[in-house]
Amino acid sequence: MATRNPHLPTRVQPTVFSKTQILANLLSVDNDPASHARVLLLENGFRHRIGNHIASLPIANAKLKDFNTNPFVLLIYAQAKSYTKLSQLEVDILPAKLFSSMETSAGRMIEDVALPVYGWQSVPSGMHTANSALDGKRVQLPILQAATLKSGPRCLNDEMSENFADNVLSYGTMWLAENGASVLDFTYGVLYGTKQLSNKKDWHILRNIAEKLPAGQVVTPPSQRWDCAFNLGGHSATATVRIGKDWWDYLGGPLCLTELCAALIRACVVPGQVDQTGTVYTISDLASIVDWPAGHAPVNVGILQRSQIPWLFFLMRHFCDSIVN
Repeated sequence: MATRNPHLPTRVQPTVFSKTQILANLLSVDNDPASHARVLLLENGFRHRIGNHIASLPIANAKLKDFNTNPFVLLIYAQAKSYTKLSQLEVDILPAKLFSSMETSAGRMIEDVALPVYGWQSVPSGMHTANSALDGKRVQLPILQAATLKSGPRCLNDEMSENFADNVLSYGTMWLAENGASVLDFTYGVLYGTKQLSNKKDWHILRNIAEKLPAGQVVTPPSQRWDCAFNLGGHSATATVRIGKDWWDYLGGPLCLTELCAALIRACVVPGQVDQTGTVYTISDLASIVDWPAGHAPVNVGILQRSQIPWLFFLMRHFCDSIVN
C-alpha cells in the first residue's frame, strides 16, 4: 500500500447545505433581474443541447450492437432480479444505455453552455496539444484564468495527475503569451461533489507542480492546502483545486450554483404533482433529502414551481456531504 503523503490535506471539513439557505438563495435569484436572466440563458442552452442529444440516442429501431452491453453484467443482473424472460431484461437495457451515454456528454454540455454565460470561453482541447489540459478560460488582464473541468470528484489516477502538472509547467507561459497576460490562475475544477468525496488525486496535481519546480520557484507549497503559488518563466502563477460549489462560486459568485440548478430543472422537469408525504423510496435517505424543511413557510417564486422544489434539494445534495433543514 502506498504511503500517504504527509502534506496531503487532512483537515477536510464537510460541506453542509441547509434547505433554509437553499430557499433563501432561490428567492435572491428570483428577485435579481440579472440573476434571473442568467437562469433563462442557461435554461435555453441546456434545453437545446439536451434535445439534440436525446434525438441522437438509439431509442427506435436500435440493434443490440448499439448498446455495447456486457454479457456477464447482463446475466448477473438477471439473476439479481430473478428474471426468466429476455423481454424483462430488455426493458432495463435502454435506460442503462441512456445513462451511460448521457454521462459522457453531460460534462461537456455543462461546460459549453455555462461558461459563456459567466464571461468565460470554451477552449477546444485536442489530445496531445498545448491546450489539451484546458477546457475554459477568461482573460482579465493581467490575469489569465484557465481551467480544466472534470464531471466528478474521482476522475483522476496518478498518471493523469502528473500529466496535468506537466501541461501547466510546459505550456503555462505559452497560454499567457497567447492571451497577452502575465499572471496565470489555473484551476482544476470539478463540476459536482466535495473535497471529502475526492480521491485526492486532484491534490497530487499541486504536489507534482511543486516537486517538479526548483525549490526557489515555489512561493507557496500545497502542504495542507488545495492551492499553491509559484513562478513560471518569470511570471506569477497559482494552481487551485476547486470542487463542486467551490468551482461554481469561483465561476459566477455565491448564487451561481442556484442559477445552474434552477436552469437545469426548468429545462428538464415539467411542473406537476409531487410525491405524497410518506412516500417510501428505495434509497433510504431520499425522503429526508427532498422533504420540505420543518417549520419553514411556503416560498413563492416565479422561477420554479412548488412541485420542482424537491428536485432542487435533490440536485443540491450532489454538491454537499450532507443537507439539513
